[in-house]
Amino acid sequence: MPTKTSPKNKESSTEVEPIPDPQKPALPKTLIEGVRVRPLKAIPDERGRLMELLRSDWPEFIEFGQCYLTTAYPGAVKGWHYHKKQTDNFLCIRGMMKLVLYDPRKKSKTFRRTNEFFIGDHNPCLVQIPPWVYHGIKCIGPEEAIIVNLPTALYDYHDPDEYRLPAHTPRIAYDWSRKDG
Repeated sequence: MPTKTSPKNKESSTEVEPIPDPQKPALPKTLIEGVRVRPLKAIPDERGRLMELLRSDWPEFIEFGQCYLTTAYPGAVKGWHYHKKQTDNFLCIRGMMKLVLYDPRKKSKTFRRTNEFFIGDHNPCLVQIPPWVYHGIKCIGPEEAIIVNLPTALYDYHDPDEYRLPAHTPRIAYDWSRKDG
């Protein structure tokens, strides 16, 4: 006969964590102020698939500056940098990337908060990164991964809106290594 566990006795509690919904992307508990995330949906058929990346009627759309891609090889880290003017719209269209954001804005409600996003083949989504928020990427899959960015401003070759720190700087308390559990 099964025994009933007492709520006072946490050692013998039978409570378990709920299983995450695979249709919803895993998000940080608290997003950095100004960050937006939109899950994307692939529409497959026998010929292939179609997936909208950003539409002008979505609330994430601000304005179009340009479109470019960047890649990372397995285990490679690209970071940290931020922009003073432009908003970035990151999408990983091939492979898997860990996208990490850090909020250095002293007047922000999320000052010094870090967000991790695991985006790509297994979690297609758009992550919008506001100005002044540091961001970096790490390829976490076995093959080169591709990020498409749709920033709100053109890249100015003579006066770039880009401010960098080394990937492993002590100024941002973040460890890029894999967290096994």
